[in-house]
Amino acid sequence: MFIVDITYKVSTNLIDQHMEAHIAFLEKYYQSGNFIASGRKEPRTGGIILANADSRKTIEQIMAEDPFYVNKLAEWNIIEFKPTKSVKAFTTLLDGNE
Repeated sequence: MFIVDITYKVSTNLIDQHMEAHIAFLEKYYQSGNFIASGRKEPRTGGIILANADSRKTIEQIMAEDPFYVNKLAEWNIIEFKPTKSVKAFTTLLDGNE
């Protein structure tokens, strides 16, 4: 499992101009099952994505498609972790990712 920490490099006015494309990118990877949760940071300096994939390389390839990254509006840091405890409702998301 991965936490993707996105940090904006430009004003939120520029970010907002690319938000529709970013949302379409997010939806693509929610549909594939790679993205589990996402949202903006407060204060609005970037966002966080909770993601699932077979490898860090896969997440890097996915994130390289983000319009914020493609247009040099944001950078990201990927943190990999192995969940060892969670609420029951979350357990099904962890199956097969030991």
